Amino acid sequence: MSKLLYITANPKNDMKLSKGMQIGEVFLEEFKAAQPEVEIERWHLYDMDIPEIDMDLLYARAKLSFMGYTKEQLSEAERTKLDKMHALADRFIAADYYVFVTPIWNLGAPSILKKFIDNLFIVEKTFTNTDAGPKGLLTGRKALHIQTRGGIYSTGPMVEFEMGDRYLRKVFEFLGFDSLETVVAEGMDHFPKLVPEIMAKAKEQAAEAAREMAKVSVTL
Repeated sequence: MSKLLYITANPKNDMKLSKGMQIGEVFLEEFKAAQPEVEIERWHLYDMDIPEIDMDLLYARAKLSFMGYTKEQLSEAERTKLDKMHALADRFIAADYYVFVTPIWNLGAPSILKKFIDNLFIVEKTFTNTDAGPKGLLTGRKALHIQTRGGIYSTGPMVEFEMGDRYLRKVFEFLGFDSLETVVAEGMDHFPKLVPEIMAKAKEQAAEAAREMAKVSVTL
């Protein structure tokens, strides 16, 4: 049985309040129709206890990577936080398909998304270092980013200022993902009268993205 991990990064944990989640539900319904046996696991980042790279984690990683320490030589706080980081990464790695739903805030994504992503950069678990440079280990996976935007970033003067979708693309390229597709609903603050039209188009694109992703059998 395949698993789809559905990750939302918005304090509005209510589909009625979040346009991104409304688009996301269309994706899930269409994907489920195409792959009835898929297991869908929902992660709402604002409800999760996500390790933060603080002093303990910073030193735990350094001690193990190049300072010659063993895990048993770490402090209790360092071991506890490191174990939580690895456990979260292991749960993430166990999926086959991924959907991220985020708004664009201040040119990027909510900071909790960065906090979460920091837990995925674990050498010899999600990437390895080679003579040719880093190599991602999370190959064969498919991902989609659903992003809602109040302004216009796909064309015009703000194109180079969009850092949310661009950040996720680079993260998963680094980690070895086959692809990260994107569905965008933008301009909703600039053109409030066009919101129903913008949403309808994004939902249509999300449904099509679901059908296309569901055609691909992921082999890890």
